[in-house]
Amino acid sequence: MTIGFVMLCHTALERASEVARHWAIRNCPVVIHVDRRVAVAKYDALVKSLADLENIRFSGRHACEWGTWGIVAATQEASMIMLQDFPTVRHVYLASGSCLPLRPVEELIAYLSERPRTNFIESVTTEDVGWTIGGLDLERFTLRFPFSWRKQRRLFDGYVRLQRRLGFRRQIPKGIMPHLGSQWWCLTRQTLSAILENPDRAEIDSYFSRVWIPDESYFQTMVRQVSDSVESRSLTLSKFDFQGKPHIFYDDHLQLLRRSDCFVARKIWPHADRLYQSFMGNEPGAQAIAEPNPGKIDRLFAKAVERRTKGRPGLYMQSRHPNENWENGRTAAPYSMFEGFSDLFENFEVWLGKATGTRVHGHIFAPDAVNFAGGEKIYNGAICNSTATRDYNPTSFLTNLIWNTRGERQCFQFGPQDNQTLIYFMAGDPNAQISIISGAWAIPMFHSNRNFSDIRREAARLQKIEAHFLNELRKPWVKARVRTWTLAEFVENPMEPLQNIVDEISPRAMRRLTEAPRLADLSGFGQFLQNLRNQGMQPALMGDFPTGDDPRPLHARRGRPYLVK
Repeated sequence: MTIGFVMLCHTALERASEVARHWAIRNCPVVIHVDRRVAVAKYDALVKSLADLENIRFSGRHACEWGTWGIVAATQEASMIMLQDFPTVRHVYLASGSCLPLRPVEELIAYLSERPRTNFIESVTTEDVGWTIGGLDLERFTLRFPFSWRKQRRLFDGYVRLQRRLGFRRQIPKGIMPHLGSQWWCLTRQTLSAILENPDRAEIDSYFSRVWIPDESYFQTMVRQVSDSVESRSLTLSKFDFQGKPHIFYDDHLQLLRRSDCFVARKIWPHADRLYQSFMGNEPGAQAIAEPNPGKIDRLFAKAVERRTKGRPGLYMQSRHPNENWENGRTAAPYSMFEGFSDLFENFEVWLGKATGTRVHGHIFAPDAVNFAGGEKIYNGAICNSTATRDYNPTSFLTNLIWNTRGERQCFQFGPQDNQTLIYFMAGDPNAQISIISGAWAIPMFHSNRNFSDIRREAARLQKIEAHFLNELRKPWVKARVRTWTLAEFVENPMEPLQNIVDEISPRAMRRLTEAPRLADLSGFGQFLQNLRNQGMQPALMGDFPTGDDPRPLHARRGRPYLVK
C-alpha cells in the first residue's frame, strides 16, 4: 500500500514538475490537473517533461477561478483517475503546484500506515470557525453567488445586499451539515470513493456548485457524512495573514519550515532555490521523526501579523498609513509642546535647553518659517525647513521628526499664529506633553509698534483660535499630558510650574532650579488689556491682571533672578 498525490497546478509548472517527479520516483502515483487558463504550450511542455514516468497521469482541464466550483470539479476528476488507475493507493493527498515536501515521503507513508483508517482534513462547523474573511460563514451556503468576487466585486457585494434585504435563502439539502476547513487534505480510499460514488452526488454537486468558495466546504462537509474517523487538521503547513491571503515562504524561512515538522508546505516562492534543494534532496532519516506540529511556529506568525497590523510605535508604513487609527502609537517617543513660553520669557529655548540637556526648537509650525534648534536648515532624517513641504502633510512632518530623533526628546514652541492642523493629532497623542500659558500671545502685540485698531482685530482672532484649542484639550478623548495656566497665574509664581516641566522632561536629573529665564517687560501690560476692553475686545484668556499696577514688583537691576534656599 502506498499514497497517491493529486496536484492542482496553475503557475510555476517547472517547480510542479520537480515535485511530481520527486514523488513519482519514490513509487507514489501522481495525478496532475492544470488550470484550463494556462497556455497550451506550457501545458504540453509539462506533459513532455514527465512522459518518462508511468505512474503520472493528467486529468481533464477545468477553469479554476478562485472561489468557484471549478476547483472542486478538478479535484473530483483527478481523484477518480487516482482511484481507478492505482488500486494500491490507500491514502490520497491533495496538494498544489506550489507545495513542497518537507520530509521524506517514506516518513509520510509510515505515518499513514500506522493510521490506515484516519482522514486528515480540517472540518469544523460554521459556528466554530474563526478564520472566515469577508463576513460570510453560514451565508455562503444559503445565498447565491453568480458574480466573481475578484472580477465583479461591486456586483458581488450588491447582489449579496439585495438577497439579504429580500430575505432570500437557499435550501440546504437534507442531511447536510455545512462544515468549513482548509482545502488541503489527505483522505483514505474508502472515504474518498464513498464521497465520489454517493448516489445523491448529482444533487449535492448541484447545490455546492453555487456555494461561495466550495473548495473550503465540499469535502469538509461530505467527509462527515461518510466517515467517523476524522482528524480535523491538515498535514500541510498553510498559513494565512489577517486579510486571509496565504503566506509565501522564501529561502530565509528554511529553519522555520523545519521546525514545523509538517510533511508538506504551501505556498513556496518558485525562485526559492535553497528551499527546493534542501528539502527535495532529503532521504529517510535526514530529519528526526516527529508528529506534525505547525503550532510550534504559530507564535512567530502571530508576531508577524501584529507587526504588520500595528507596526513599530510612531512608524507609519504602507500597510497601516491609509487606515486611520491603525497606528501603534501616533509618534515614536515623548515630546513637549510649549505655547506662550517664548512670548513670556526672553531666550526661553536657550534656557530650557540648558536646564534639560535637550535641543529645543522654536516655532516649527510658524506660517513663514520652520525654526529648528540652532537655526538648522536640514534636521535629522533629511527633514528640511521648507514650509511648503511641512504644510503638505504636517502630521508626517511631526511624526518623522520624532521618529528620526528617537532617544533625544524634542521640544518646540507653538502658538495661535502657527498652523493649527495638528491640534487634534497632538491632543490625542499619549506621547505629547502640552504646556500652555493662555493669553501670552498678547505680550508681543503689547511691545509692537502697530496701530491699536490692527492690534485689537489681531488679538480677537488669536484669542478665538487659542480658546478653541483649549476647549478641545478639555474633552474626554484627549490622551496628551496637558498643563494650562493663565498668564496672570503663571507670572505670579513661575518657578513651581517650570520645575515641574523640567522634572518631566529630564526626570533623572532631579535637581532644583536655581535660575529662571528672564521675564519679558510687563510694565503697563494691565493698562494695555484695559485699552483692549475699551475698544470693544474682551481679553478673557490672560487671567485677572490688575489695571494700572505691575503684576510683580520690578527692580532697577534686571539681572537673572535666583531662587534662594
